[in-house]
Amino acid sequence: MNAMLPRPAYEDSLMQITFPDDEPAFDGANLTVRFLACVDGEPVVCAITAEALEDHFGAESALEAALMAAFDKGRQRIRSVCAEALDQNNGEGVVLHSGLFRVEGLEPDRGAA
Repeated sequence: MNAMLPRPAYEDSLMQITFPDDEPAFDGANLTVRFLACVDGEPVVCAITAEALEDHFGAESALEAALMAAFDKGRQRIRSVCAEALDQNNGEGVVLHSGLFRVEGLEPDRGAA
């Protein structure tokens, strides 16, 4: 039997990190958008700050609608950076702050048009 295992979200990961298609949730008390990751099959709650969504994904304000639209726009990159952070902290939940998107090796190619 040849079962297809899901491909890791991040190719050098030592863990199996995937992201379900569940809808993210706005957390107004902490000004974050929460989302789920699965690390080796176990759900892990992660979040991205309003500041990161404003700085890197075009959110025009910290209002729920603006943050959720920015999360949708940047979903692929957010998941990629999250997978890297999860791999580095042994699969514990993470809060993605703006600075993580500026870390060398995680920033997209600035030379691309």
